Amino acid sequence: MNTNEPQSPRSVGIVQTLYAELFTDGASALTLDCGASLAPVRIAYETYGQLNSDKSNAILICHALSGNAHAAGRHQEEDRKAGWWDNYIGPGKPFDTEKFFVICSNNLGGCDGTTGPSSLNPATGRPFGLQFPMITIGDMARLQKALIDSLGIPQLLAVAGGSMGGMIALQWAMDYPDAMRAALVIASTPRLSAQNIAFNAVARQAIMVDPHFNGGDYYGDGVPRPVNGLALARMVAHITYLSEKGLHEKFGRQLQDRRELSFGFERDFAVESYLHYQGSSFVKKFDANTYLYITKAMDYFDPFPDPETTAKRLQKVTARLLVVSFDTDWRFDTSRSKELVKMLNWHQKNVTFEQFRSIHGHDAFLIDDPLYMESLSSFLKRLLMETRHPSARVEW
Repeated sequence: MNTNEPQSPRSVGIVQTLYAELFTDGASALTLDCGASLAPVRIAYETYGQLNSDKSNAILICHALSGNAHAAGRHQEEDRKAGWWDNYIGPGKPFDTEKFFVICSNNLGGCDGTTGPSSLNPATGRPFGLQFPMITIGDMARLQKALIDSLGIPQLLAVAGGSMGGMIALQWAMDYPDAMRAALVIASTPRLSAQNIAFNAVARQAIMVDPHFNGGDYYGDGVPRPVNGLALARMVAHITYLSEKGLHEKFGRQLQDRRELSFGFERDFAVESYLHYQGSSFVKKFDANTYLYITKAMDYFDPFPDPETTAKRLQKVTARLLVVSFDTDWRFDTSRSKELVKMLNWHQKNVTFEQFRSIHGHDAFLIDDPLYMESLSSFLKRLLMETRHPSARVEW
């Protein structure tokens, strides 16, 4: 097998992306928070493990901004990389596919099989582009709920996600309390800070000033795409996903493929080449319009703007919540997680908070860490035990 990442004996193996066509009967549509609606809506998803007889072991995984439905395994033997959370999903892993039926879908507005700006607009027969309606985190959860309903699953054991995925998990807890037992909110936040909104604004501006952006209408064979703007947006964002210590340990001031400085504007330093690689590889798999829409959805997410609204939104929450943060994550600082935990505690919700040490910054939730992995495993094992034996005393 020609791959940089050999298949683990605990891998879910070869997997297939599935597609569901929803809101197709003509009488229904996906109603969006902005007041618009979409119909039909296609959603891409993958599943790992087996759904048990009473359909009580299903876990929904929500991906971050640039993720997709391919969370684990490989699509074919020769794939260079496995799914984006492969080290966490599989036999004996935190999301143990010998116990759980794991589902991951591509978010609404995405560019990996789910209806988004690059999809064909039924009204015009051409890609939506910027005619695609504005979407929110709530809309993403609403489409996922429709998918889970179509799969005949009455209640999820848990909804879990990191970064933006954590926002979606929290949205589920507020909107669908009867359809889930727990939410895992990892390296996330109840609202973006002004600094985070600023980073997103710069990223969007980088895309929109690219001479090939063309008002979002850059689809078609031979049409140049705004790859330079999207690559720059990704480079800026990627810096925020890493910690200063992590960057220093990995790169320091190491030169790239040279012994002396160029005394020009070449990429002298290894960290420059690394960021350039991140940008150039990202544009091969991601749509610039999707980047605009999803970052804006993150900006809009603010379920607790005032005490009255907070009380109303949390009143219905019955799920157990695990909130996880990392000490070097400055994109979604631990203070944001503590802010959420404080609100949940104030309203007497079942919440557990854990912070882990890591040099990897925001990206730490994607990287192997024994203590973090054990924490997720233990939480899910207790949850499963509580579900199967309601009368048993489970120590939380």
